Amino acid sequence: MFPQSGLWRHADFMRLWQAQMFSAFGSRITRTALPIIAVSTLAQSEVMVSVLMVLQLAPGILVGLTFGGFIDRNRKRSILIGADIVRAATVASLTVAWLLGILSMVHVIIVGAIVGGASAVFQITDNAYLPALIRREDLAEGNAKLESTEAIAEITGPASAGALIAAFGAPFAVAIDAVSYVWSALRLGAIRAVEEAPAPQESTALSARRRGHDLRVGLRAVFGHPIVRAIVLSHMVWAVSGGFFMALYTLFCLRELELTETTFGIIVAMGGIGSLAGAMLSRRIVAWLGLGRALVVMSAMSLVCALLIPLAGLDAATGGSFMIVLGFLGAHQLLSDGFSVAFVIQAVTLRQTVLPRNVLGRANAAIHVFTSGLLPIGALFAGIIAELTSTETAMWVGVCLGLVAPVFLLPLRHLKTMPAGPDDVPADTPAIT
Repeated sequence: MFPQSGLWRHADFMRLWQAQMFSAFGSRITRTALPIIAVSTLAQSEVMVSVLMVLQLAPGILVGLTFGGFIDRNRKRSILIGADIVRAATVASLTVAWLLGILSMVHVIIVGAIVGGASAVFQITDNAYLPALIRREDLAEGNAKLESTEAIAEITGPASAGALIAAFGAPFAVAIDAVSYVWSALRLGAIRAVEEAPAPQESTALSARRRGHDLRVGLRAVFGHPIVRAIVLSHMVWAVSGGFFMALYTLFCLRELELTETTFGIIVAMGGIGSLAGAMLSRRIVAWLGLGRALVVMSAMSLVCALLIPLAGLDAATGGSFMIVLGFLGAHQLLSDGFSVAFVIQAVTLRQTVLPRNVLGRANAAIHVFTSGLLPIGALFAGIIAELTSTETAMWVGVCLGLVAPVFLLPLRHLKTMPAGPDDVPADTPAIT
C-alpha cells in the first residue's frame, strides 16, 4: 500500500498504528449502532436522535476548554491509555443493560456523552503525541498511514456492524467495541519510547486561572497563525454542515429511503473505500497541484459531492430506480469521503508542522472547541428543521451550508509545499501571541 520507509521499521509507531487499527474498527460499530438503537430498538423521534448526537459531541467542548494544558503538561501515552479504558467500560455497560432488560434512551445518551468526551481527550492527545513519537519529516506519511487505517475501518466496520446488528441486535454488537478499546490500551502500553518529562514548573493542577490561560495560549496559537487560522475557519463551516449530516443521515437512509440496516452498513462502508483511496492519493494530489491549491480543491470536491445525498432523496420521491438511489449514495460515500480524507491528512500535517510542539495540546483543544463544538449546534438545528419541514429539506440546508467552507482556504492557494517547522519555543513567547 505504501512504499517501504522508516515508519515501517519504527517499532513504536507500529504499536501506535496497531492500537488505532482495532480501536477504529470497534468505534465504527458503536457509531453505527447508537442511532440504530435509538431508531429501531427504542423507537425514538428525529428530535431525540438529534439530542443523542448533540450529547455525544457536547462533552468534547468541555474537554477542549479544560484539558489542552493538562495534555501539554503530562505524559500523553498515559492519557491515551486512560481514555481507552474509560471507553471500554462505558460501551460494555450498554450490552450489560440490554442483557438485563433495563436498556433505556437515558442510558444510551449517557454512554454517548461519556464516550464522546473520552474520544475527544483521545483525539486531542493523539494529534499532540504523534509529533513527539516520529520526526517532523515523517508526519505526512504517519498521518496518511493512520488515515488509511481509519479508511479500512470505515470499509469493514459499518458493514460488519450492519450484519452484527441484524443478527444479534445493536446492543450486543457494541461489546466488540469494548474489546477493541482494551486491545488499543494494551498496544499503547507496549510502546517503549519514553516521553520527555514535563517541566516541573508547568506541572500544576487544573484551576480556573490555569484553564483560562491555557485556552488563551491555544487560541493565540491557532488564530494568530495565518495558515492555521484559514484551515480552522474552513473547518468551522464544515462542522456546521457535518452536524446536519450526523443527525439526519441515518434517519434519511432508514426511514425516507427505506434501506435495510445491512444495506445501510454497506453504503457507509463504501465511504471507507473512498477514504482509503484519499489516504493513498493525498500526497500525489499535492505534488500535482501544490499544497495550497490541493487543499482548496480537495475540500471543495468533498463538499460538492455531498449534494448527492439529497439528490438521492429527490430521485426516490419522483419514482426513480432504487439502484439509481443507491448509486447516488454510494458515489457520495466514495467521492466525498475520499476527498475529505485527502484534505484532512494535509491539513493536520500542516498544523502539526507550523505550530510549536509544546503548544500542540492547547492548540488542538482550541481547534476541537471551535470545530467539534459546532457539530452539536448543526445537529440540533438539523432536528428542528426536519421536524418543521422534512428530513430531506434539512439535508439540503446542511449540504448547501457546507459549500461555503472552501472559500476560507483561498488565502492558502499560493502555498506550494509544506513550510519549515519552528523550533520548540516557550508557550508564551511572541511567536504564538
